[in-house]
Order: sequence, then structure tokens, then C-alpha cells
Amino acid sequence: MRSHLLARRIAGPALGLALAATMAACSSGSPATASPSSAAPSSSAASSPAAGSTANASSPAASGNATAQITTNWEAFFDGKTSAATKISLLENGQKFASIINAQAGSGIAASAGAKVHTVTVISPAQATVRYDITLNGTTALGNQTGTAVYQDGMWKVGDVSFCQLLKIENGGSAPSVCQ
Repeated sequence: MRSHLLARRIAGPALGLALAATMAACSSGSPATASPSSAAPSSSAASSPAAGSTANASSPAASGNATAQITTNWEAFFDGKTSAATKISLLENGQKFASIINAQAGSGIAASAGAKVHTVTVISPAQATVRYDITLNGTTALGNQTGTAVYQDGMWKVGDVSFCQLLKIENGGSAPSVCQ
């Protein structure tokens, strides 16, 4: 039993390190498409319409395929090969988090980070729920996460609340002041 508790105490910081690496950016890869009008689906799940979509034909959620745009931008944000500048553009209020994203960009493990979106449910013209996994080297490091995508500045972005939830895990339960 004591070894199980010790393992949990060690796993927490290790998970935090994995999340930091996941959020980090390596500028060695090509930047992800940040424009929803040119975003292409990155998985077969992205090509199907969102269940529970309430968007009408004139709403931002209906312009193009919101599910595909959200999936593409969400996975690009967490991709270790996406530049810090692109990540900032893919995050709601991204400039507010620029120092955190830029600081994490130097992590050596960052290149192996990613995310796999499983489902996107558009709940309003400007908000969607995303179920996803955080991956390292293609292997799930933090599974079955739920986050929020928001429509801001003409594109779908990772909600800053979702980013702050992951930063809170990374920081052992306390969110950075920028999340307040």
C-alpha cells in the first residue's frame, strides 16, 4: 500500500512534466493551419458533423465544418511541432498566455507531444465541448479529457479555461495567476 502511495506521488509530477511538454512548442515543424476556412480534417472523426450541433446556417459554428475546424485547431495547439506563435493564435486570449507558451517551448520532450480529439459537440454558435487525449510519442499520457473550444476572432480556438485546467494539473493543483 505504501508503494502505491509513493507511486502516485511520483506520477503527479511526472504527469505535470508530460503536460508541460505537451503544451510546449517546437518551431522545427511546419505551422498548423490557423484559419478555419482553410483547415482540413486531420482525422476521420473530424469529417462527421457534431452530434448535438445547434448551429444554424448563418452562425460561426455552421461556416464550413465546425467539427473539422475544431479538431484541426485543437490537435495543432497540442502538437509539439506547432510553433509557439501559432499556438498563441489557436488559444482563446492567447496573448495573455504568451509567456507561458514561450517558456514551455524549450522543453526537449515537446516534439513528442500531441492530442487526439475523439468527439466534438457544438453546443452554441460560439462554444463546443471537446473530448480528447493528451499523447506523448503517440501513446496516451492523459486520457479522456473534456475541454471547451470557443469561436473567437473568426476561428475556433482551444478555450483558455481548458488550458488553465491542464496548467493546474501541471502545477500540482494551483493555477498560475494568469488563469485567475
